[in-house]
Parts: sequence; structure tokens; C-alpha cells
Amino acid sequence: MSGWLRDMWEDRVDGVVPRVPIGDWIENAFDWVKENLGAFFDTLAELMQDSVNGIAELLNAPNALVLAAVFALLSWLVRDWKVAVGTLLGMALVVSMEQWENAMETLALIVVATIVALVIAIPLGILAARSDRFSRIIRPVMDLMQTMPAFVWLVPVVTLFSIGVPAGLVATIIFALPPGVRLTELGIRQVDAEVVEAGHAFGATPRQILREVQLPLAMPTVMAGVNQVIMLALSMAVIAGLVGGGGLGSEVTSSISRLDIGLGFEAGISVVILAIFLDRVTASAGTPRRGLLRALRTRATRPRTEPAATDETPAEVADDQEAVRTGSP
Repeated sequence: MSGWLRDMWEDRVDGVVPRVPIGDWIENAFDWVKENLGAFFDTLAELMQDSVNGIAELLNAPNALVLAAVFALLSWLVRDWKVAVGTLLGMALVVSMEQWENAMETLALIVVATIVALVIAIPLGILAARSDRFSRIIRPVMDLMQTMPAFVWLVPVVTLFSIGVPAGLVATIIFALPPGVRLTELGIRQVDAEVVEAGHAFGATPRQILREVQLPLAMPTVMAGVNQVIMLALSMAVIAGLVGGGGLGSEVTSSISRLDIGLGFEAGISVVILAIFLDRVTASAGTPRRGLLRALRTRATRPRTEPAATDETPAEVADDQEAVRTGSP
């Protein structure tokens, strides 16, 4: 019997069950990764920090009320004027509570986390939809990522990236990624098999079927996955404030440490407003039943019917119409 097996057998819990040192194994693995790949993770952390800071500076560059009006216009384009008015009033409230810069920092973190998560999740979902074996392999991984308590992910990312925005960003990506994979796979699997067979019958390649048949038909479900990724990213971005994630998460953390009820509610209300805006916009983008953008697109693509050319005079045309109506020759 090898040494580690003998030690595990001798170190038994309550004298019966051998202790399995999973925590020690994981800690040793992270120590090895940090020792051998530390330079890579430092470069990755710098890239993530620059990305979040760049988007945050871009969002904070214009006047707050001007950008709030842009968000309201976006809501009107994809949904309706009621959501636009609510967005404008909500964003104005964030400005009045002096939480605008923090909200834009949180939004920048969500944008980067969502983009990275979707770049990983959508290809994995497509591959899982095409391969049952890969789906069986990846499903327990997604279960682990989604059911593990959110605070647990903060420990390993801090070990690799130390305190700061990169640690919060990586934890957010890990926590928000699974719905994108699951709903992408679900959407593609729900596409009618007869439609796919028709594409094969017309000689389409698998890539053409994916791009022109499966993805367009699965888009509502895929967009539901995008919506869930954004919502989970927002919830985790607040928790990431515990490890220096910045934005509204840091304000919530500060309110807890100082027992500042007012600051906590101001940051919390700002999170709610941001969440409602993102939820309405992404949900409407997935199912564009209404909205100014859809109305303009429908009007632009509506076929124009022109009257057929005729040599008859208006009076003769009227006589013909009356004959058709009465049935006389």
C-alpha cells in the first residue's frame, strides 16, 4: 500500500471512515499552478483589468443624464416607450443617489464577464448539442459550477489573481457561464429534426445548417441563456465586491463593514435598477414582438404593391368593378 493511501487509512474519522484530504489535494494543485504559471496569470489579470477600466472610462466619459437618455432610447427601440420612461427615471435616480460612477463600473464588469462567458458558453453548447458524449461529460462540470456556493469561487480566484477586479471578474465568469451552455444546447436540440433533414436534402453542409437553420430557430432560447448569464453576472458582481471587484459591490461591502444602512440601500436600489434595465433589454432582444426597432424594420421591409398598368379610363375601371360586384357581364 502506497504512503498516501496508508496515511488516509490510518487517519480515520470517528475511527471508521478514512479521511479523504480533497482540500489538501486542491490546495497543492493551486500551489503548483501559481508557481509554474504565475507569469501567465499576471498577464491575464492585467488584460482583464485594462478591459474593465477601458469600458468603465467609456461609460463615464459622457454626461450621466445623456447616457441615461441613450439607455432609455435603447429600451424604446427594443421594447416600448413605457420601459424607456422607466429606464430614464431609474437612471436619473441612480444619478441623484451619487451612485452613477459605481453603477457604470459594475456595468463594465458585467459587459466583460458576459462577453467572455458567452464566447466560451455558446461554442460549448453547440458542441454538446452535436455530441451526446460531450454533453454527458460537460453536464456534471456545469452542475458543479452552478451549484457551488458563490462565495467558494472567491477563494481560488484570489489565490491566482490576488485581491482586485480580475479576481472578481473571473469568479463572475465561472458563476455565470453554465446557463449559456445549457440553454444553447437546449435551443439547438429543440430544432425540428425534419427541418434539419430538409437542409441536408438540399445539399447544405453541417456548418450551413448550423448557421442558417439551427441557430436562427434556436435564437429565442439562446437569448434566454444570454439573459440568464447577465443576471447571474450582476448578482456575482456584487458578491465580488468582497475581493475588491469595485463598483456597487464595493459599496455594499462598505455598508456592511460600517453598518451604514443608507449606503447599503442606495447601492442595492442601484443594482435593482441596473438589473431591471438589462433584463428588459435582453429579454426583448430575444423575442422581438414589439418595439420601435421592430416597427421600423417591418415598415422598411414591407413589400410595396403597385396597381397594374391599364389603358382603361377611371370610369371604365369603375364600371368593371360594378360588374364584378353585381355579377352582370
